[in-house]
Amino acid sequence: MRVLSGIQPSGGLHIGNYFGAMRQHIQLQAEHDCFYFIADYHALTSNPSPAEVTQRALDVTMDYLALGLDTEKTVFWRQSDVPEVTELTWLLSCVTPMGLLQRCTSYKEKVAQGISPNHGLFAYPVLQAADILIYKSDLVPVGADQKQHIEVTRDIAIRFNNAYGEIFTVPSEHIIESVAVVPGTDGQKMSKSYGNTVEIFEPEKSVRKKVMRIVTDSTPVDNPKNPDKCSVFALLKLVASCEELAEWEKRYREGGMGYSEAKKRLAELLIDYFKPYRQKRTELESNVDYVKKVLANGAERAQAVAGKTLAQARKAMGLGG
Repeated sequence: MRVLSGIQPSGGLHIGNYFGAMRQHIQLQAEHDCFYFIADYHALTSNPSPAEVTQRALDVTMDYLALGLDTEKTVFWRQSDVPEVTELTWLLSCVTPMGLLQRCTSYKEKVAQGISPNHGLFAYPVLQAADILIYKSDLVPVGADQKQHIEVTRDIAIRFNNAYGEIFTVPSEHIIESVAVVPGTDGQKMSKSYGNTVEIFEPEKSVRKKVMRIVTDSTPVDNPKNPDKCSVFALLKLVASCEELAEWEKRYREGGMGYSEAKKRLAELLIDYFKPYRQKRTELESNVDYVKKVLANGAERAQAVAGKTLAQARKAMGLGG
């Protein structure tokens, strides 16, 4: 099956990105035909500087390569290197009802967060649909909170196919349920927009400082603590062995343990977990030409697929003679 996913180049990738999606992306490439892209068109909705757009795309590429992306098995490219997707976005826009976009919760949530709305932010789901449909994707890995994006894409594909013939594969969501929402340092979902992240490749000293700042309750050291309501314990679940995790749970419930002790151990485990990836990332930083070549090769492979799908859609709509 063809699996497609995109990730925005909106700053350093954090452990929430990794445990919430990236790790699953790496695992899926062993059994599926995977297409993964850097969503730099999508990133423009927040008006980043041109220099940021360019550098962040390279950073995301190095991150994925360091974490185990196999470019022999997986097509990996920068979204803007395949401009066919923007033409398909317009074609799909002409069959997308306004009401469908107005119901999208992601737009409402961003506006509620104080983000100044623009047309790109509002029409984001149509570009997202084009990303998925132009590559004839079967599965799209998403978290449960992103399910609506796939439902919108399915709706658009069905509307197009009903009007112009069976051009697009109607995708299914692949809900990532193996990991719960990864909490940030403030207890909310880890997100760049909340400023509560621990980045995968940030300096070890910074990792320790951020982990020690994780918000906990005021339960005294001697008292029992509830691991099910603790962000530190939720993060320990991601990196501790089953045996060690069971011991931490026991200590939480018995009392006599301060949160700082668990935080110090969490920091060490996070640093150890990502240490081999960190070394690979450092090597890639000194070979940027190779990184750019990876993106160019991926774009060529992606464009070969996208061009055929766009040609089919254009012909179905009566364009191009």
